[in-house]
Amino acid sequence: QVQVVESGGGLVQPGGSLRLSCAASGNIFNIVHMAWFRQAPGKDREFVARFLWSAVSVDYGDSVKGRFTISRDDAKSTVYLQMNDLKPEDTAVYYCNIRGYITRFESLDSWGQGTQVTVSS
Repeated sequence: QVQVVESGGGLVQPGGSLRLSCAASGNIFNIVHMAWFRQAPGKDREFVARFLWSAVSVDYGDSVKGRFTISRDDAKSTVYLQMNDLKPEDTAVYYCNIRGYITRFESLDSWGQGTQVTVSS
């Protein structure tokens, strides 16, 4: 069983910064990606950023490019989301997703419980 735990959310003023963390633990054979999504009230879940593990590459949703940065600690199976210049429209529950394999043949696709980010003055 794989656990995914997010942390670091909170209340911040517009223009401020927050850093989210997501740690995966348990039986992980390999990781394909760890990613962040977000969901605001009344809206669909939106892709924010992902880290492609083997390729060591990243990509971002259009709405956060240039403001958010995803990074990883490979040894800890952890990703971080540095969020700068936050805007009220960034307010959402942020979810971490891990995809990969728990054995050579069994795939993995797990979500964390989410962490609330509120941007307001």
